[in-house]
Amino acid sequence: MKSQVERDERTVAVEKSSYYVAYIFMGFAILLDVAYRAFKMGESSFDLLAIVVLSGIISAIYQARHKVINKGWLKTVVLAIAISIFAGVMIITLR
Repeated sequence: MKSQVERDERTVAVEKSSYYVAYIFMGFAILLDVAYRAFKMGESSFDLLAIVVLSGIISAIYQARHKVINKGWLKTVVLAIAISIFAGVMIITLR
């Protein structure tokens, strides 16, 4: 009788992929919650925003320690920061 393999490379890859999808969902859900609270309810949600930012920083540090960050990563980060600053300035000026 053959014994079944409980965990193999495919299982691990699917598990990691599911964690990635869940992380992306949670990050965007928190960002939407922050935006809703800010624009509709007039509340500041810096604690929730800090969770999103810190989770991104932790992920970047982990990837850097394991040397999996490619050369285009810095360009992407700088572009994202520039777009965020521009969007923030536009929101403040149009309010």
